[in-house]
Amino acid sequence: MRAVVVEQWGGPENLVEREVERPEPGLNEVLVRVHAAGVNPVDWKTRAGGALIEWGDVPAVGWDVSGTVEAVGPGVGLFRPGDEVFGMPLFPRQAGGYAEYVVAPARHLAPKPARLTHVEAAALPLAALTAWQALVDTADLRPGERVLVHAAAGGVGHLAVQIAKARGAYVIGTASAGKHDLLRELGADEVIDYRSVRFEDAVADVDVVLDGLGGETAERSLRVLRPGGRLITLPGPDDVPAAPAGVRALWVLVEPDHLGLREIAALADRGALRPVVETVLPLSQAARAHELGEQGRTTGKIVLSVV
Repeated sequence: MRAVVVEQWGGPENLVEREVERPEPGLNEVLVRVHAAGVNPVDWKTRAGGALIEWGDVPAVGWDVSGTVEAVGPGVGLFRPGDEVFGMPLFPRQAGGYAEYVVAPARHLAPKPARLTHVEAAALPLAALTAWQALVDTADLRPGERVLVHAAAGGVGHLAVQIAKARGAYVIGTASAGKHDLLRELGADEVIDYRSVRFEDAVADVDVVLDGLGGETAERSLRVLRPGGRLITLPGPDDVPAAPAGVRALWVLVEPDHLGLREIAALADRGALRPVVETVLPLSQAARAHELGEQGRTTGKIVLSVV
C-alpha cells in the first residue's frame, strides 16, 4: 500500500510516499481502507522532532482518518466489512493515518456521520475530540455558562465554538477580523479581534476559557475568569499557569474515545456541528499540507484525499 513516512526528523521535505506492507488486523482490531486523512498541528510538530510519539520501525504520520472497514479481527462485534467509520486511532502512539490502509482498535473508531463526506469526517476526530474532552468531560460545561475560545477559527477552535453552542453556552471567540463573519455563522455570540483589542479588556465574568495558544495567553486568561471558573489549556503542561484561589487551570491531552466520537457524529448529523475544510490535497502532497499548516493561517482544517 501507499503510505507517507518520515525519512528523518526535520522539515516537510522529509515526508515521502513509499510502498509499505499492508497491515493486518489482530484481536479487537479492524483494517480500514482510508478515504481521507486529516492534518493537525501535532503531525508537523512530531515530524519536526519526533517528540511525544512512540514510533514504530517505519515512522508513519497522521491520526485522523475516515474510510471503510476492509476486514475485522477476532473479537470485533462493533463493525463489519463495508461499514463507514471515522476516528483517531492509537493517539499518542503511532497510527500511520497518511496511508491507504490503517489498523485500529475497534473502539477507537465510530460510525462516520452520514451527513458528512469522508473528507469532512476526516477533519473531525482529533480536533473535535479535543474540544469535546476539554469542554464537556473536563470543564463540565453547563447551559448558560460563558465560554471564551481562543484561536476560535482554527482547527480545534471552530469546532469548540459549535460544541459549546450546542451545550447551551454563551460563546465568545478571539480571531482576526476577517474571520468574524464565519464565527458568527458557526454560533459565536461575541467575537474579539485580538490584533486590535486585548481580550482581557473586552470580556469578563467568564466560566470557561479554552486556550489553544498557551504561554502569555494562558496567564492573561486567568484574569477574565469568575470565581469557580476553569481554564483549559491545550499546548502542554508547561503552559498551565498557577491559578489563583477560586479558579482552576488544567491541561488536556486528547485520547481515543468511541463514545465521544458518537456524540460528535450525532451533532454533525443533526446539523449542529460542521467542519470547515479550507484545503484538500492528494496524499502525495502531504509535505505541501504541512507547509501550509505551519504558516498558522489556516481557517478550519487541511485534509488529504487518499482515494
